[in-house]
Amino acid sequence: MTKNKNQYLESFLGLKNKKIIITGCSGQLGEYIVKTFLNFGSIVIGLDIKKPRKKFSKNFIFYRVNIPEYKENNLIFSKIFKKFKKVDCLINNAGVAIFQPFTKRSEKDLDWVINVNLKSYFYSTKNFYKFSDIKKNKSIINISSIYSFLSPDPKIYSKNDRKSSEIYGATKAGVNQITRYFAVHLSDKNIRVNSVSPGGIYNSRSPQNKKFIKKYSARNPMKRMAETKEIVGAIIYLASNSASYTNGHNLIVDGGMSSW
Repeated sequence: MTKNKNQYLESFLGLKNKKIIITGCSGQLGEYIVKTFLNFGSIVIGLDIKKPRKKFSKNFIFYRVNIPEYKENNLIFSKIFKKFKKVDCLINNAGVAIFQPFTKRSEKDLDWVINVNLKSYFYSTKNFYKFSDIKKNKSIINISSIYSFLSPDPKIYSKNDRKSSEIYGATKAGVNQITRYFAVHLSDKNIRVNSVSPGGIYNSRSPQNKKFIKKYSARNPMKRMAETKEIVGAIIYLASNSASYTNGHNLIVDGGMSSW
């Protein structure tokens, strides 16, 4: 009975031995995505400018790369596809944020956020498409944010809190649009493209201000911030066989924050 159940789950998910590229693999969300896919039996190829803090199994292959740098991106995807031949899924997870007031925004700030949060997604998507064949069903998952379509509530922030910036939201809005665009234009190679928009995630590495957590939680219908594992479930679904007809969708995981 257990064997049959395992076979059913595997046919439903189909993640065992799938090759998954994850950009931004060393961040809080990135490390949890890596761990989860490895637990499902996937082969994970992690890309980041810094190594993960954790040691993973032999099915994790890490490449140090500055992912928004055009030539480096081209080179690393060429290297990956030469080694692995076929890759099943790309998760564009690399992301950065800035927190100072917009009146102090510099050109350097703008370029940094745009390059990591938007250009790297485009470059990685382009190269994933370029090296993929037309036979195998594949998936791209872009990590967006509720602030791609919702303006941050200034009332939940205090003076020194990490205030979500206008350029962060603008780049994530761009992520949603390229998700819709590529959902249409990559279909000739059987590539589905979707995005996940998380709400506020509690940062266990560097916890948010207690007053902010309290105010954010009071505004959320579920009265709390998200845990990292609650975002990963949406990513697993979109990468799995059970999402085979889900394309061009932005899956919001925010505890109902954007419902009012």
